[in-house]
Amino acid sequence: MKYAIIIPDGFADYAIDSLQGKTPMQAARTPNWDKLVRQSIVGRSFNVPASLTPGSDVATLSLLGYDPLAYYTGRAPLEAVAQGIETGPLDWTFRCNLVCIEDGIMKSFTADHISSEEAQEIIESLNREISPLWSSIAPEIKGEIEFYAGVSYRNLMIFRPETARDAELFSLTTRTFPPHDYTDQKIDPALPQGTGSDVLMKLMDKITEFLVHHPVNEKRRAAGRLPASWAWLWGQGKKPDLQPFTQRFGIRKGAMITAVDLLRGIARLLQWDCIDVPGITGYVDTDYAAKGRYAVQALNDYDIVCVHVEATDEAGHEGSVEKKIVALEQIDELILAPILEKLRSFPEWRLLTLPDHPTPVSKKTHTRECIPWLIAGSDVAGEGFESFDEVSAAGSPHCFTAGVDLMPFFLGKQK
Repeated sequence: MKYAIIIPDGFADYAIDSLQGKTPMQAARTPNWDKLVRQSIVGRSFNVPASLTPGSDVATLSLLGYDPLAYYTGRAPLEAVAQGIETGPLDWTFRCNLVCIEDGIMKSFTADHISSEEAQEIIESLNREISPLWSSIAPEIKGEIEFYAGVSYRNLMIFRPETARDAELFSLTTRTFPPHDYTDQKIDPALPQGTGSDVLMKLMDKITEFLVHHPVNEKRRAAGRLPASWAWLWGQGKKPDLQPFTQRFGIRKGAMITAVDLLRGIARLLQWDCIDVPGITGYVDTDYAAKGRYAVQALNDYDIVCVHVEATDEAGHEGSVEKKIVALEQIDELILAPILEKLRSFPEWRLLTLPDHPTPVSKKTHTRECIPWLIAGSDVAGEGFESFDEVSAAGSPHCFTAGVDLMPFFLGKQK
């Protein structure tokens, strides 16, 4: 049996007046999904438990069959795994987003889509100029901090304490907040809270002062671009321990195609291979066709291939109906169609397509409502659905109140 999963991140949405009451998925031209749905099962699932924040970290663990209530420790440590950064049992990993804040307002959680090269230059300077200041920022806490460049605005900081007592600087009561939840809003409610929050604020203040006249920002301002004015620390946690996918579900060999470190990190913890695809960006300008081509090729060698597309989520965060629709249409034509054609060349196959969570354009952030899913396959009989979208899924009898139960259903391995 060959399995494929396509995740258009955050595509689930609300009815939009400018689309005559349709969602972006309903309004998009998706002939391949439209044809496939007649031969498929459609349903919905809740991927985010009520006690957890609706992020791709929690939701993706859930949809891949891992209960986030048992396995989730934070977003940042998953991304450290993706980058091959070694962390010890006491170490705390934080996301270190480069963002633009002006007059207390989150102007851009991407620092105007800062390039990876610019971000790397900033991160290297933080290691030179800010890391040595740790003893003055937290004089009673022994340890050190290190910054690691990622992709564009998505970077990391690791606090490596000397002792277990130093590690107690942070705890489960430490609260930080994703900057993408506060686009065009005041940041005051989103500043760190709880254990260690005072240290985080001192650190961020030092970085903010340092970045004012940073050469990268001087060049960006001169070019009419927003600067990276803050390093926003959030998503902290320690390295999780996930059971390999093979042991959990008996599927021998898996691969992930994504431009996002979070998904790479989860894949590596599952002991899946991560396939590098030239031209993919984690934004709406990604090379959709390349993702489709590489997924088709991977199906020759892997039993399960997962393709994650960040573009739909980024469009939601930007509040762009048009970009979300274009991304969905590109996914339909350049990713779904070739993968489906390849799957049908095998005697036994199954396909699952779904978002991880909604990212409504009207909210510009993630929400925790149920998401629609579609399952097709050589052994799947259609149930008369005419479309694949939020509305059709809402009318389906298939609903998983715990998203973690969808994966064994898809794989045909229900307990």
